[in-house]
Amino acid sequence: MRIADAATVRLLRPGDRVDVVASEEGSASPRTVARGARVERLPEHMETDPVDGALVVLAVPRRTATALAGAAVTSRLAVTLC
Repeated sequence: MRIADAATVRLLRPGDRVDVVASEEGSASPRTVARGARVERLPEHMETDPVDGALVVLAVPRRTATALAGAAVTSRLAVTLC
């Protein structure tokens, strides 16, 4: 997943658990797309971009992965540590 705030991703470590929150432009409130997702991998040389954020690989059930992929198309994604 590409997380909007690259600085947040730099704080994560493999094994951390996160909730993923999606926020659509113009929407009044964000929605939680995944709960307790395990951080699997972070790129060795973290590619960050102020506009595109940073990549993080999460382990989630297939249904949640589908929801995350869909949310990434229409929303900016953020994570909160559990």
